[in-house]
Amino acid sequence: MAFLKYSLIRLALFVPLFVLCLFLGTGPILAVVFAGLIAFAISYLFFQKQRDAATAAMRERFSGRAKPLRSAGEVDDADAEDRLVDEHPEVRVENDRRPKDA
Repeated sequence: MAFLKYSLIRLALFVPLFVLCLFLGTGPILAVVFAGLIAFAISYLFFQKQRDAATAAMRERFSGRAKPLRSAGEVDDADAEDRLVDEHPEVRVENDRRPKDA
């Protein structure tokens, strides 16, 4: 959530600056460059707390310790499989084992 919040702040800075640069007649390419640089500088100087929170969130997500994200469909499938295994205890699920011939 922190990454999304910081990204939205940067986007909210970029869009008006881009429009302003276009209004001043810099052309679309230079408007993108100028708006990007100015938005970067403003966010770097004034939004350190949000940037640090976004960095911490990304570090946690890619560290390998984070819980995997699962869609609603995946959760429903896992629940259905668990119910099926609970209802039929004679069924063995060994999807973590390697085949013997591999």
